[in-house]
Amino acid sequence: MEKPIVEEKRVFMTGNEVVAWGAIAAQADIMYGYPITPQNEIMHYWTRLAPKYQKKFLQTEDELSAGFATIGGVIAGKKAFSATAGPGNTLFQEPVSMAEMMRIPMVVVIQQRGGPSTATVIYSQQEVNMTTYGGNGEGMRIVYSTASHQELFDCMIKAFNNAWKYRFPTFVLGDGYQAKMREPLVMYDPQDRGIELIEPEIIIGKEGVPGRDRDPVFLRNAYSMEEELYDVLMPTIEEYDRIAPEITEYHSFSCEDADLIIVAHGIVSRAAVAAVEDLRKEGVKVGVFRPVTLRPFPEEALREVAGITPNFLVVESSNGQMARLFKEALFGMEVKMDTIFKPGVGITSEEIVQQVKNIADSGIKTTIK
Repeated sequence: MEKPIVEEKRVFMTGNEVVAWGAIAAQADIMYGYPITPQNEIMHYWTRLAPKYQKKFLQTEDELSAGFATIGGVIAGKKAFSATAGPGNTLFQEPVSMAEMMRIPMVVVIQQRGGPSTATVIYSQQEVNMTTYGGNGEGMRIVYSTASHQELFDCMIKAFNNAWKYRFPTFVLGDGYQAKMREPLVMYDPQDRGIELIEPEIIIGKEGVPGRDRDPVFLRNAYSMEEELYDVLMPTIEEYDRIAPEITEYHSFSCEDADLIIVAHGIVSRAAVAAVEDLRKEGVKVGVFRPVTLRPFPEEALREVAGITPNFLVVESSNGQMARLFKEALFGMEVKMDTIFKPGVGITSEEIVQQVKNIADSGIKTTIK
C-alpha cells in the first residue's frame, strides 16, 4: 500500500480537508458520519482518500447512529472516528456518555456552528458547554480547541493517541471558519518525527476463553444501585484527575509583564494575539492566555498568570461559555474581568484593541472572588 505522507510537505487547503488528512496521518481505519454543515467536507475528503489507502467509511441514518457505530468500530479494534456540528453534537452526547462510562476511546471532530437548535450553519464558539460537559455524568473527556489548520492536523494525531492511551472520548473542537477557509500548513508522518502511534486493540472478541485464557472484559453502563455506581465512578474520576496534567495544554503570549491578560481560545485567540502585537507597539502592556485543552482546563497555569496580574479581558464568540471555565479555574482568587461576548459572530483584533483602550479609560468592571 502506498504510504499516505512520504515526507514533510507544505500544503494549502481547507480545514475540513486537513482533518481528513490528519486522520490518515494518525492511521485511522474507518469514519462513521452523517451530513451536517459545516463539517460535510470531512466526510467528502475522507471518502476520496479511503479507497486509495484501504480505509473505510459508512454513512449512517443519523448522528445517534454515527456515534454508536463509532463505538462499535472501536470495540472491534479499529481506530474509528466521526465528525459533526451543532444539532449533531447534541445527538452525539448520548453515545459519548456511554463511551465515558465504558471507557471507549472514541474520537469526534466538532466544527462549531451557531445555536441554539438549527440556528446558523456558519460559525460560533457556542458548543463549548456541550462538548466539555454535555453528557450526563461528570464530563470525563478530552477536548482540544484548535486555532489554526496546523493545529487541526496536529490535534488529530494527539486525539487518537490520547484517546487510546487514556481511554476517554476525545474531541477536536474547531469551528465553521476553520472548516471552510484555506491556509498553509505542514503535513507530516508522525512516526518520522518520533511520535509513536498507539495501536488499537480488539476490546470484545479477543482470542481465548474468558476466565481461563485471559481476563474477561466487562463493558457496562447501567447500574442498579447508587452505591455500586459510586464505587465504579470514583476510581475513574480519580484517574482522570491524575492524568489531567499530562494532557493539559495552553499557550501564553507576552504575559510576563502584562497589566492586562486577554483570555481567548480557538480561532478568536488569533485576533487576540494580533491585538496584543498592535497594543504593544503603542506601549500598552497586554498579554494573551489561550487554553488549548478546554477539558481538562489548564487551571494551574491560569492561576499562575493571575499571580502576575489580576486584570483579565475574556473574549469569545459565545455568551460566556469559556468564561465559566475561566471563573471556575480562578475560584477563590480576587481577579477583575471584562468581556467581549459575541455569540455566533466573529471577533476582530480591532474590536479587542478598542475594548482594551476602553478598559484603560474606565476601569475593569467585574470582580470575581
